[in-house]
Formats: sequence, C-alpha cells, structure tokens
Amino acid sequence: MTDVVVVGGGVAGLVAARDLAKGGAHVVLVEGSGVLGGMVRRHTVAGLDLDMAADSFATRNDAVGRLAIELGLGNDVTTPDPRGAWLMTRDGRTSPIPQTGLLGIPGSPMAADVLAVVGQTAALRAQMDSLLPSLVGSKATSLGAMVRKRMGEQVLDDLVVPIVAGVHSTHPDHLDPDRVAPGLRAALLREGSLARAVLALRARATAGSAVQGLRGGIVRLVDELVADMETYRVDVRLRARATAIEQHAVEVVTADGEAERLPAEHVLASTPDPARSAAASRTGIELVTLVVDQPELDAAPRGTGMLVHPDAEGVQAKALTHATVKWPWLAEAAGGRHVLRLSYATGRGAVGDGEPVGTSLPVDPADAVGTRATRDATALLGVPVVPEAVVGAARVRWNGPDTTPAGLAEGVVGIGEASTGRGLAGIVAASRSAAGRILDS
Repeated sequence: MTDVVVVGGGVAGLVAARDLAKGGAHVVLVEGSGVLGGMVRRHTVAGLDLDMAADSFATRNDAVGRLAIELGLGNDVTTPDPRGAWLMTRDGRTSPIPQTGLLGIPGSPMAADVLAVVGQTAALRAQMDSLLPSLVGSKATSLGAMVRKRMGEQVLDDLVVPIVAGVHSTHPDHLDPDRVAPGLRAALLREGSLARAVLALRARATAGSAVQGLRGGIVRLVDELVADMETYRVDVRLRARATAIEQHAVEVVTADGEAERLPAEHVLASTPDPARSAAASRTGIELVTLVVDQPELDAAPRGTGMLVHPDAEGVQAKALTHATVKWPWLAEAAGGRHVLRLSYATGRGAVGDGEPVGTSLPVDPADAVGTRATRDATALLGVPVVPEAVVGAARVRWNGPDTTPAGLAEGVVGIGEASTGRGLAGIVAASRSAAGRILDS
C-alpha cells in the first residue's frame, strides 16, 4: 500500500503530488493520457512557442505567484498591458470593459464606463441594488439569477454574459456563484448591496493587475512541476486510465489493457469517478491561433482583446485575445508579427467524441476554419485581417468546464476543476490545501 494515489496529471494533480512527495509521502500519480499538464501545454505556431490554452492566472489570491517563486520562476512573473480588454454586446456595440467590475458585475453602476455600455436607464436600475434588502438574491442558485435580481436584466446581458461566456464558456445562469466568485454571497449579506460586495472583494484582492502571466508562457509552470516529479520521486504512470476511484484504492487499466488495483492510505482525484458519473456532456471549446504580419494592428485597436456576447450577430468567436499586445515579452519574441487567439464554442457532446481533444492541428488560412477566424478577427478588431497576412495558424479542441461537482466516493479528496471550479488560482490553492491536510494527518 502506498501513502497517496493522485488521479489526474493536470496542474491540480501535479501540484498535489509535488507537495505530498516533498513532504515525505510516497505518491503514485496516474494519468490516462500520455502527457502531463492537462490544458496547460504548449504548441509551436510560425516558430513561436505558445500556450495551447490558459495564458494567465487570476491574482485574487497569491497561490500561483507563490508556487512560481518556489519553482524558481518568480522573476518571470509579469503583468499584462494596462490597456485592458473590450467587449461586444448582443447588438454589436463595442466598448472597453468597465474598470470596477467582477465578472462584469459593476462595482460602480453609474460610472462613465458602465454608462457607455448599458446606458442610463439600465445603470439607474443597477443603482437600485443599493436600496434593496441584502437578502434579495442572496440565496440565488446561479450567478445570473443573483445579478438579475439585484441589478436587472440588461446589466446581466450587456456586461456579465459576454465576460462570463469568455471566461467560463457558459451562461451565468448555469454557474454557481460560490464556485466562480467565492465570497461574493457572503459579501453581499455583509455589505448590503451587490455593488459594494464587488468593491469589497476587489479591495481584498492582491494589489495590481487582476491577472498575471509568465514570460515564456504559463506552460513553464508545468515544465517545472514535471521536473519535480523526478526530483521528489513521484511514481508517475502515464496511459493508466482510472476505472474506479475509492477511498483507499484506485483501479486502473494500463496502455496494454492490463487491470491493476492501487491501494493507498489516501486518494486524491481531479476527475469524477467513472463508476459513479454519467458520461459527461459538456460544451466543447476550440482555440484558433493566428500569427499575422499586419502592421495595421500595431495600434492595438481593441486593447488586449475582446469578449463577445454569445448572441452577437455576424461573429462566431466568443472571445479574441490580442496576445502580442497583452504580453510585451511575446511581442518582442514575435518580431513585429501579431498573435491573435480566437475561441469558439463547438456545441455539446460526449467528452472525447469527434476529433482529438488537446491536439494542436495546423490550419490553412484559406480553409473554412481559417476563413472564419480571419473574418471574425476583422469584425472584432475593426482592421481587415486577410488570409494573405497569416504566416501561421493552428487550432486546438478542448472540453469546456464541468459546472457540476465531481462524483466521488466518500473519503476521496476532490481537487481540480470539477471540485473547485475553473481557474489556476483556485485549483492551485485547493490542491495545496488538500495536500497539506493529508501531510498534517
């Protein structure tokens, strides 16, 4: 019997395995695929090494920053360009994202940048939030219902929907506020209004930018974590698919079809127990990266990018990141070229159906995927992005976030997205906390 079995080799599993092994535990890490890192991986487009998915982490806590320092990456933590991102509303209007918000919920409903997006009537309705009893909306089961009751339908639709859709790939009506905005419900009851709750949470956050990144890409965290698997003698088993996850054992099937039972004092899992969970049906995400030689984009016409209302006409992308504006280090590496990342929702379906998940595939700028991407980039940036200017392109398909808690047996410790919600900040913090509790025991 080993001390701990960790199921899942994404960031959550790697962080937990590292801390446990560093603390003296014997750890077996099982990963169903042949690669570690989960969604935090790299691909090469037009000679540039780029993140395949997440390119930043939230600074609502210091979990990722502290981990970066421990991994020797502290000097490479960097902040994005301060110009910030824009949003596109349902009717196609574009505006900079208001400064004092949380997931689009305005902290100052009558601020000029909020008025520019929603108009005076909707802003006045949102301002009524300060007059409502704090109990109104405090028991809402979704973020959308909470905002709708406190600030009205238009603020929800014009501000919260496009931002949440870009960040969490789903509508706020399908998100638990306690998972995507921890502390917001308690702050509402304490402060008496949703706007003041937003301001209070922002005031408690780490000073500076709401997000940070790493020179060279977030994937460098995974590089160092994987190296530490060897340093701390973690028994890493790739292509070992978990078929049952119990409190004191994990059953896996290896690449050659052999079944194996791994008994352990403790089990941590970043994925639901296959024996307890129905086949997942989640929104797919496709990320299309374009490297373009287009000097007209030097002016950063939409700042660091654009978040798009899901029902905006004439645009299929749900978000665009102008990565070479967002990250000065990447602009330097690109040598005058521009990196544009467009994300698309690909509909609901069983996880793993269709084309490979998490595989970078080249894109021809003249094919359907390339044409769609250049057309959307043109609409969102207000600058013609033509296929002839594209010097490299690739696309990666991911499974969208699992918005329901992981189905795990009693006694199994849940880590990762399905247990703690999406976002590196929350995942790293929860994984380290879980590992710490086991070591303390």
